[in-house]
Amino acid sequence: MSPVSIRWLGHAAFQLKQGSTEILIDPWLTNPLSPAKPEEMRPDYIVVTHDHGDHLGEAIEISKRTGAPVIAVYELANFIQENGGNAIGMNIGGPAVLKNGVKVYLTPAFHSSTHGSPTGAVVDLGGFKIYHAGDTGLFGDMKLIGEVYSPDLALLPIGGFFTMNADQAAIAVQLIGPRYAAPMHYNTFDVIKQDPSYFAERVKRLRPLTEVIIPKPGEWIELK
Repeated sequence: MSPVSIRWLGHAAFQLKQGSTEILIDPWLTNPLSPAKPEEMRPDYIVVTHDHGDHLGEAIEISKRTGAPVIAVYELANFIQENGGNAIGMNIGGPAVLKNGVKVYLTPAFHSSTHGSPTGAVVDLGGFKIYHAGDTGLFGDMKLIGEVYSPDLALLPIGGFFTMNADQAAIAVQLIGPRYAAPMHYNTFDVIKQDPSYFAERVKRLRPLTEVIIPKPGEWIELK
């Protein structure tokens, strides 16, 4: 299995690379922390967890320019297509089987959305599995997500107010049991200000086998 590179682009936006495959998740690239510009992106696929503007972001714009399909829950995919983007509509379950053996599963998330249900996503890059929780509160079936998908990396919101806070996200790590965990959806606005080192401390206490990674916006991190 070749290494996977991840890059946090602020808020809940991530860029994933393995070999020649590149995937964007929740590409709100005009967020205050983002070092990237939408016009620079040329992904093979885009995954969107729900239709709030801080997650749908510039997905339609990037899809229209590059032809990259947006993978999203069925109703949101229809909305994207109606607005000129390319989309693959699926639902919670899956997987969508993509080129180079990449698989995407949609998972439940406890949040709100206008077009279809909010979701998380598990992206399987040749055996390395990344769970992006989307926007969600803490829920007990995160344990089931851990058991079914065995994610290597969990990307979890810690900002509170709209989502889990750092304490709740640490419990999520305990339930999921990934090898790595990284915080997201924090410090974009005052209402979601959090110290990610506190999240790391809580995880160390509750789930010491998980290594917490705290990426800086724009920093590439290679995992295997």
